[in-house]
Amino acid sequence: MPPRALALATHPGPAAAVTVVAGLLALAAGVPAGRAALVTVAVLAGQASIGWSNDWLDADRDRAVARADKPVVQGAVAPTLLRTLAVGSAAAAVVLSLLLGPAPGLLLLVLVASGWAYNAGLKRTAVSVLPYVTGFGALPAGVVAAAPGAPPAPWWLVTAGAALGAAAHLANVAPDLEDDLATGVRGLPHRLGARGSAVTGAVVLGAASLVLVLGPAGPPTAAGWAGLALAVPAVVVAALAGTRRFRRLAFPAVMLLTVLDVVLLLAGGAAVT
Repeated sequence: MPPRALALATHPGPAAAVTVVAGLLALAAGVPAGRAALVTVAVLAGQASIGWSNDWLDADRDRAVARADKPVVQGAVAPTLLRTLAVGSAAAAVVLSLLLGPAPGLLLLVLVASGWAYNAGLKRTAVSVLPYVTGFGALPAGVVAAAPGAPPAPWWLVTAGAALGAAAHLANVAPDLEDDLATGVRGLPHRLGARGSAVTGAVVLGAASLVLVLGPAGPPTAAGWAGLALAVPAVVVAALAGTRRFRRLAFPAVMLLTVLDVVLLLAGGAAVT
């Protein structure tokens, strides 16, 4: 099997983004370099398992709508191989996560279990956002718990992670709404529609910005206020993503908000120490 096809089936963009953010957050939260590397590898294994399980479980549905971007549809990789890789990488994620200790290990595995639950069927329900909320809320909690003494993550860091997860779900599904509906998938974004999903995602990203700036103890920093000043107009433009007229402007606004929130998340991790 071509290595490129196997890599594409992991959904490399989102997998890499989540892995990099987890590793950087670990360092920002004071996790020693060796343990931060272990956090990064554990998260990467979990993300690979989620991506491979998605393409394995969705193989028939992707073929039905001729998803040419999928290696399974192209015939470049067999679903049975993806199943083997998904199970194997999930097992690796369990071992690597638990090497960090019970608290961080179990919290990091909530993200893996959430991703599998989404792929296995929750994506077709009105609560499709739930795995993203629980998984990405648990991620910063697990990363912070990997620091010496296994400290609990502050509420605002967990809340912001959950909000970013919800927004990621709404944005991730948007390009595939029609294909999903054609194969019977009716998750929360499908029920909200393109415009409703855009508005909800923008508001959630804006809320994450507020939580990350106003949540930590003490007055907000100048950088925090600057972040909010950028976030307000970006939320307004991002909310227009469901309209044809402003779609080109809306996508950069969503990306700006996402990057801004990730930067604030990493700064929040540093504030925990």
